[in-house]
Amino acid sequence: MAKSLEFYTERAAALRPGNECWIDGRFVPALSGKRFATINPATGHVLTDVARGDDADIDRAVASARSAFNKRIWAGMAPADRKTILLRLAQLVREHLEELALLDTLDVGKPIADTLSIDVPGAAAILQWHAEAIDKLYDEVAPTGSRDLALIRRVPLGVVGVVVPWNFPLDLAIWKIAPALAVGNSVVLKPAEQSPLSALRLAQLATQAGLPDGVLNVVPGFGHEAGKALGLHRDVDCLAFTGSTEIGKMFQTYAGQSNMKPVWLETGGKSPCLVFPDADLEMAADKAAQGIFFNQGQICSANSRLLVHESIAEDMIERLRGRAEALVPGNPLNPATCFGSMVSQEHADRVMNFIALGRKSCRLVTGGEQVCVGESRAFIQPTIFIDAPAESEIVREEIFGPVLVVQTFQDDAQAIALANDTPYGLAASVWTQDLTRALSVSDALHVGTVSVNTVDALSPMTPFGGTKQSGFGRDLSLHSFDKYSDLKTVWIKY
Repeated sequence: MAKSLEFYTERAAALRPGNECWIDGRFVPALSGKRFATINPATGHVLTDVARGDDADIDRAVASARSAFNKRIWAGMAPADRKTILLRLAQLVREHLEELALLDTLDVGKPIADTLSIDVPGAAAILQWHAEAIDKLYDEVAPTGSRDLALIRRVPLGVVGVVVPWNFPLDLAIWKIAPALAVGNSVVLKPAEQSPLSALRLAQLATQAGLPDGVLNVVPGFGHEAGKALGLHRDVDCLAFTGSTEIGKMFQTYAGQSNMKPVWLETGGKSPCLVFPDADLEMAADKAAQGIFFNQGQICSANSRLLVHESIAEDMIERLRGRAEALVPGNPLNPATCFGSMVSQEHADRVMNFIALGRKSCRLVTGGEQVCVGESRAFIQPTIFIDAPAESEIVREEIFGPVLVVQTFQDDAQAIALANDTPYGLAASVWTQDLTRALSVSDALHVGTVSVNTVDALSPMTPFGGTKQSGFGRDLSLHSFDKYSDLKTVWIKY
């Protein structure tokens, strides 16, 4: 059968995803016996009922992770041997490409074309990169005097708690667990309640790859139950979180209320895309549309604010209108679909509330409507607003949907001021053919990543993270290992 909508519909119907907690190398039900439904937002149908982990299950998972760490089976393994197992896991992710892609498409409504070509291959590549790096990180020897030897060693922390969001379920789980596992930690992963299925399958594959029992545990459940319990747990040595700024602040509070564990946050964003008069407008329009409408705008670093020089604003807006109107929401299982659903009807309603606010304060260029696809109304047209007041909510707040707000500027100084006028600082894009302007504007932007003549430039080789209320600490690159390891000095006199 050709890989059509019918093909993927059949494959999806044949899936039997794991739906229990994964603790100590096996599936176990939640101790409470409670379960919750995970729903396909593109249809409104229940995919499966998943174990609803809570504080008791987090206790079990942390105890398993601590026992595995103390036994040193993984933590004491030679880095080259840990690399071998993680490379085997990366290969298994590739071998299960279609299954993992379907799980994320069904859980969150993103197009199967994207999960097959971007999400799962990207997750495998990031896992492979961190695995390959781990036996190339060297300890240090301090330049002491004679008859002194001071060793500076990188050591694992112990038990790492990981809480990830629903917009890239498999990808963002691997962003956290790959470096954490590579340096020898044990991990307790709490996936978003909207998207637990690929994380549970990943844990199974990790055991198949040779990861010792207890080194990776997965507890599905709700944030106010399992997530809070992980944040408050006194035997968790570090917690890594990607999600909203509001919840990130809660995890900081949990750390203060418990054991002062370090908390690494990658949180909200309201990233600007600055287009100067000398930019390649055709390329800028292509990438600006991608920067806000990819993944239905559900990206923390989405370029949701377009700042364009007033002399080219009308031209740029018309180019973007055409690109937005070409993106038609459709069934995520159809390989021809390039624009899927929101993660849930609840989230779609939240985005529509922002659009309603925009209609009151701005001018709508295109979009702004919910669309029915089959039985679901969790689809929203790509939307563009112009003439947005700087203080309006759609300019200030993270919408996390396919909503672009356009503002104009007169000169470089005004562009920089508008770009920095936000509580967030995750990313930005700059479009210009002038190298001096590109560098000077990049220097002036208070963000973690500036992409020049592109959007959302990303690689395992470069760090990703934000400033201000977009969080702190960096995922990806060699710098990611710093979050999950500590430096121990061993001083020897002889």
